[in-house]
Amino acid sequence: MARIKLITEIENLHSENHHIFNQIVGTRGRISGPFSVLLHSPEIAERSAHLGSYIRFESVLSDEGRETAIITAAREMNCAYEWAYHVGTAEESGVPEEVIRIINERSPVTNLDATYSSVIAFSRELLVDKRVTADTFARAGKLLGDRGVTELTATIGYYGMIACALNAFEVQPEPGKPTLLR
Repeated sequence: MARIKLITEIENLHSENHHIFNQIVGTRGRISGPFSVLLHSPEIAERSAHLGSYIRFESVLSDEGRETAIITAAREMNCAYEWAYHVGTAEESGVPEEVIRIINERSPVTNLDATYSSVIAFSRELLVDKRVTADTFARAGKLLGDRGVTELTATIGYYGMIACALNAFEVQPEPGKPTLLR
């Protein structure tokens, strides 16, 4: 159970913030997960939703690359909600089951396609070591270009921030969703 009341209905906000609620619903279909807690600070919710919409729906990253980065961030942040929600999206975008298993088990990426191994290594290094080695950065840059590696970095940072909110407030996924290994 979440540590604070989840805001999922427009009536839970002051009328001056209804436009924020409606903007988030307009891009996501409903209020759930991180936005159900971030709406306790409507300005934070609005600004986060704006950046998240770009990352999810307009980024230059491929769907597979973006979702690989997202589930790697979820795994490295031990964020059950983010993992549960994005594993299905990753599968739908074409991320192979083997890649998802490797991310969940934190297994080596040496035998994966270069794109997957590069995104996973970059994400892991940034979140675990708080730095990216020159070799990992060069491989990601060669595959994605300057704009792509910038957007990969922003994607990892954004989903790390979202994981912080979900973890701090103990927002849990619905029963029956994919789970993280412990």
